[in-house]
Amino acid sequence: MNPICPRPVGVWCFGVALLGCLATTTRAEDPKPTGTMNWPWIGYSEGRNDLPEGQFDNWSTKRACIVKADGTGRREIASELAQRQNSWTQFGGWSPDGHQAVVLSLWENPQNAAWEREHKTFRMTEGWLVDTCLVDHQTGAITNLTSIDRVSIYNTGLFFLPDGSGYGFTPLIEGISKPYLMDRDGRNKRDVSGQGGGFAYGYTASPDGMRISYHENYQIFVSNIDGTDKRRIETGNPFNFAPQWSPDGQWLMFVSGEHYNCQPHIVKKDGSGLRKLADRGGYRGVVEVLKYPDFHSESSDIPAWSADGRHVFYTAKVEDRIELMRVDLEGGQTQLTHSPSGTRHYHPAVSPDGKWILLGSDRSGTMQLYVGTTDGKESWPITNVPEGHCAMHGHWKPMSQQP
Repeated sequence: MNPICPRPVGVWCFGVALLGCLATTTRAEDPKPTGTMNWPWIGYSEGRNDLPEGQFDNWSTKRACIVKADGTGRREIASELAQRQNSWTQFGGWSPDGHQAVVLSLWENPQNAAWEREHKTFRMTEGWLVDTCLVDHQTGAITNLTSIDRVSIYNTGLFFLPDGSGYGFTPLIEGISKPYLMDRDGRNKRDVSGQGGGFAYGYTASPDGMRISYHENYQIFVSNIDGTDKRRIETGNPFNFAPQWSPDGQWLMFVSGEHYNCQPHIVKKDGSGLRKLADRGGYRGVVEVLKYPDFHSESSDIPAWSADGRHVFYTAKVEDRIELMRVDLEGGQTQLTHSPSGTRHYHPAVSPDGKWILLGSDRSGTMQLYVGTTDGKESWPITNVPEGHCAMHGHWKPMSQQP
């Protein structure tokens, strides 16, 4: 799962990417792997980040793309979703069988964007149309699930229920983000917030499909899949964000603390045993995307589970750099990147087979995506966006269905 934030780029769009500048400082010209390995596909988003007129002008250049983990085969997908003026696409994930990509179709009225920039806040009750679509990887056929029996003009965060019965997603209802379910045909959309009135997102289902978790007004909640038996995870902290189930469903990991000073924590699936795993060394936990920062133009940089659930990968401040780190469930930490001054890493994600990690890095001066080994000994660039552009929010395709 990789939930998509209610905001197109900022604050917690679930993306991914890896490891520039490893233990022996690497450079943009690091060699790509050679040989005949059948490399997995990665979906991601790319676009401009150097336009001075604000984030809307940069966002509208964004396109959903895929590339293989050796950097070959790059192509844009679902381009027809961005043909309307002031529209763009964003990659959001894959179906469990790998046959379909999840792609957001986004459009904003320029007048609404100007109002938002003037008031330095999002207004998502008007002037937007955001839908989440499924795109067949082989044929390119597009199914717009959230337009069927529409409940909102702003629909993100699509994920697949583990039992195959339908989907979870996050619509804005009268400007309030809510966890919803819908059937496989996009119908029977229903609120499963347990009658919560707060702004909720970061919504996912446990691997067994029995429980859901999300944050509502920056507090973590778990409930049954239908919203019943809703329980708050008590942390004593005002800011709790982006819960993620461990691969075996026994743990829930999230960041907790103060806004812009929150650290990786875990609890058992029943909410007990709260434990701080690591400290991010004063890192604010967000990466600025734009050359000319706008209101809320940073993207949340959240930790990621290893494939076996024994480690968590996260980013932390080391002197003036943002480095990739790994911590086990007992708190043992390893620094995996050792970078030149000023380098930023962001959005870690581990391949489904646990062998590779994907991460963003600006070590070359441009925000590119890199893939490498999870022990930090090798890495290579997989994107080659030009200066003034950025590559963000990567998602590994499930390994069992790689072509």
